[in-house]
Amino acid sequence: MKTKPFDELKARAQQHFVDSIATKQLGSQTLPSEIARAIFLITQSIEAGGKIMACGNGGSAADAQHFAAELMGRFERERRELAALALTTDSSILTAIGNDYSYEEVFSKQVRGIGRPGDVLLAISTSGNSKNVIKAIEAAKKIGIHIVAMTGNGGGKLTALLSGEDVHLCVPATRTARIQETHLLLLHCLCDGVDHVLFSED
Repeated sequence: MKTKPFDELKARAQQHFVDSIATKQLGSQTLPSEIARAIFLITQSIEAGGKIMACGNGGSAADAQHFAAELMGRFERERRELAALALTTDSSILTAIGNDYSYEEVFSKQVRGIGRPGDVLLAISTSGNSKNVIKAIEAAKKIGIHIVAMTGNGGGKLTALLSGEDVHLCVPATRTARIQETHLLLLHCLCDGVDHVLFSED
């Protein structure tokens, strides 16, 4: 194995910071209005007795679980539990649907099974082209579930499924690492906003 010069590795690491900062600075100009819309959509659903479902693949699955955990547990303040779940965590459901139907249906069948009008689906896909996420959006729209989509790279195919009542948080980047890093920031913005709207008087 070739040993890379220390300075070269240091420069590469520094460039990741520079690129990540630049993406977030650009996002700070383009995304806050949509973030606010997403916060209102989520809080209105919760206040009406609805729930937030989240889905995604790979790193986006981890983000879905992270978001559900922050709402159900807590973010930065003590408050009551908020109804949220990730559709990525039940291995028996995922493998049964994947085996008996197809992997493209692993989220959509759950949406049809437990989703109700007025719920919100947080659909996460860095490319916007994840087939199972797209099918989950299609299923949600038929039920009357609002969508908060988190994407990058222009939004991909799922963009065409969104209506004016939905929210599209599209990170202004093409590199997956930059998109995922900014998705985490977006999730924390949503958590903070939800707590502020629902519990600021506490």
